[in-house]
Amino acid sequence: MSLTLDTYRLLGRSGLRVSPLALGTATFGTEWGWGAEQEEARKLFDLYVERGGNFVDTANTYTNGSSERWLGEFTRDHRESLVLATKYTTLRRPGDPNSGGPHRKSLFASVEASLRHLNTEYIDVLYLHVWDFTTSVEEILRGMDDLVRQGKVLYVAISNVPAWQVSRMQAIADLRGWSPLVALQIEYNLIEPTGERDLIPMAREMGLGVVPYSPLAGGVLAGRYVRDDLTARTAAVDDGTRKNFNIANGGLTERNLDIADVVKEVAAELGRTAAQVGLAWTLQNPDVTASLIGARTPAQLEDNLGALEVDFTASQLARLDEAGAIELGFPHDLLAGDRMRAVTHGDLTVESRR
Repeated sequence: MSLTLDTYRLLGRSGLRVSPLALGTATFGTEWGWGAEQEEARKLFDLYVERGGNFVDTANTYTNGSSERWLGEFTRDHRESLVLATKYTTLRRPGDPNSGGPHRKSLFASVEASLRHLNTEYIDVLYLHVWDFTTSVEEILRGMDDLVRQGKVLYVAISNVPAWQVSRMQAIADLRGWSPLVALQIEYNLIEPTGERDLIPMAREMGLGVVPYSPLAGGVLAGRYVRDDLTARTAAVDDGTRKNFNIANGGLTERNLDIADVVKEVAAELGRTAAQVGLAWTLQNPDVTASLIGARTPAQLEDNLGALEVDFTASQLARLDEAGAIELGFPHDLLAGDRMRAVTHGDLTVESRR
């Protein structure tokens, strides 16, 4: 599968070309208790760009704004060659309910702030970051389209939204001639493969490129945790570390560590690191355009980039798939059965498209 950062891929239905690994910058800043100081973050950015990477991802509130502000400095000499993505909807000012959410006021104010922080005249890809089940989809889509027509945003995308709502939004955008969604950012990894039920098939049908975040499940798939850490769950304190973040969010379980063990076994067979194997697995899915990597040090980034060179055997890929396998549930399991194909086609030899 050997790839490089300049093995560019089309992002969804757009003609935009992006690297197969995107540089996530939620680690640019230490305000959240982990991450890189500015000098170290600059090294990460420079290393990624020097290797041919062009897809950089941030959000309006990552590390309380440091991520966007630092990127505004780092990208100054590379702006035209980069695909710069940011997000809106998370609360920007505590106590001001309209400084967050997907609605029009939040959208326009957030984009103006991001443009200032990023020191740019336009955002390449703007994601709706978090769905709130309140704002009408027409208000969101029309607002996004207005920003595209103004030239402040080139492409629009979405994250953390149910599949049925995304497909509905895409259909409305197409019918009304508004800017379509071109990318879907979701958590997707061997521990959290549930996007395979509806989100990823939906993205395929509706023309959205899938951009997985947390491809290493918060470091669990990188082999950073052992079973002794399970006993720490009840004694964990809120000290701001990534470890306790994972504990608080249920990331450390027997099942997850069992999957991590299989990743380590395959990594040992290939002479690779567990992080490289976990990342490379996400890139095996043809619906994935680019996976987000969030390194804190140049050494971690170098290791992550090695995932582009991982080449699984069929047996190794099958073992990984089996380790993280989930039941798709109704109606997927029902419709995939031979009996249903026989009922609908009368021919058990008929194959599905995938």
